[in-house]
Amino acid sequence: MPTFRPQLNADLPASLVVFLVALPLCLGIALGSGAPLLSGIVAGVVGGVVIGALSGSPLSVSGPAAGLTAVVLAAISDLGSFEVFLVAVVLAGVVQIAMGLLKLGVVGHYVPNTVIKGMMAAIGLILILKQIPHLVGYDADFFGDEGFNQADHDNTFTALGHAIGALSPGAAAVGIAALLWLQLAEVIGYAKTKLGRIIPSALIAVAGGTLLATALPQLLGDAWAVATSHRVHLPQLSTTSWVVPRWDAISQPAVWATALTLALIASLESLLSIEAADRLDPLKRVTPTNRELMAQGAGNMVSGFLGGLPVTSVVVRTSVNAQAGAQTRWSAILHGVILALSVVLLTSVLNQIPLATLAAILIATGYKLTHPKKVIAPLVKQGALQWVPFALTVVAILLTDLLRGIALGLLVATVFIAFNDFRSSISLTNLGTNYILQLRRNVSFLNKGKLKESLEKLPRGCDLLVDISQADFIDPDIVEVIHDYATHAGLKGVTVSVRRAAHQSHILEPWS
Repeated sequence: MPTFRPQLNADLPASLVVFLVALPLCLGIALGSGAPLLSGIVAGVVGGVVIGALSGSPLSVSGPAAGLTAVVLAAISDLGSFEVFLVAVVLAGVVQIAMGLLKLGVVGHYVPNTVIKGMMAAIGLILILKQIPHLVGYDADFFGDEGFNQADHDNTFTALGHAIGALSPGAAAVGIAALLWLQLAEVIGYAKTKLGRIIPSALIAVAGGTLLATALPQLLGDAWAVATSHRVHLPQLSTTSWVVPRWDAISQPAVWATALTLALIASLESLLSIEAADRLDPLKRVTPTNRELMAQGAGNMVSGFLGGLPVTSVVVRTSVNAQAGAQTRWSAILHGVILALSVVLLTSVLNQIPLATLAAILIATGYKLTHPKKVIAPLVKQGALQWVPFALTVVAILLTDLLRGIALGLLVATVFIAFNDFRSSISLTNLGTNYILQLRRNVSFLNKGKLKESLEKLPRGCDLLVDISQADFIDPDIVEVIHDYATHAGLKGVTVSVRRAAHQSHILEPWS
């Protein structure tokens, strides 16, 4: 476990900010999944306390994930009840632990950085676009939805137009005021002040926004009142029934199929989020991915046992945690503890918080993830090999979902890398009358056309050095082209010699 006291001044304020964001997300994702509201809170608490304690990531925060909403909604319908679905959640945790023991966590390391950056930027844009309606009091879509197509038959872009048409003046005033304060705090460096280290700007935004929502109807009339439906809806424990798994369904094939689906999707999302978390860490600590899979598995087992939704490491909460200045995983643990205490002690107080203030926090977080100068400009300078896969990943995630967008980005990045390797496998350098034909890495028959073009460029009477010392593999077709050229090079007065590595003595043996 990490040292607690030395990091308390950083981790406690950060945990409060994460809690404020996690609370409506847990409720919104449960609502969108067709599950009991309390199941979202249970998943949030388990994601913070259990996974936070077992994970090796200093900044990652786990909880119910918007990316699983459609899967959970369909699974509950197919299995017939939420109680049966909980059995699948527990079994999914068992599968994840097995995946960790089999060391399958290494999969996350094979996603290119440009795709990870694209994922983070896309999530930033999604936060901005999805939270603008909530910022102005339009809550037709559930809080925390990340999908392009919404259950209300809108999509990410059409919802913006409807939101402006259905703007609530009170909610908009509260949300915009909170957003302006967050931007002002960023400009003046509030987080670095003594007060900022104790009371985060996000907490002030929420508290101030709640007070403003109370004062507006008294100052400007009832038209400026913030509707009850636009506030946090934390369920009362006294009126909520506790749901537990129905273990007699464990033998059903559909339960096991659902468990496997949940395990695979949750593991992929967690591994991608962990890669993002490591990039956000200013100390550049590296998370052990196999341990993370086992921690996620343990979390899903506990969440399922207690009646909670499946959990994953979540980029949104992780980003908020990092930007709030967290130093260790105690921030994630404390946010889970606060979440649990809030259900017991602070329901009536928290239910006064307008969603617009929480939307402002997420919009500010999204802007930092997509900052043009810090995110986009450096990639453009690095060339098309970096910015094209990045841009396509962003667009694909915006128009589909996280996993499909990542899959497309990974495909594009792989094609670009392969093309770059293909293009740089053969190079021809001119030094006066001397030419060096260099073969690098893997030179396959696909390079034959470029090789012939390079050889055709050679002038009469020159000296050619064929350097194969840096080639790992040379296709026999390539050897044949070079051999044929060298055999008849005398007709053009071209002298050909070969530079080999010690283990390449058998390649391009002297020709007659």
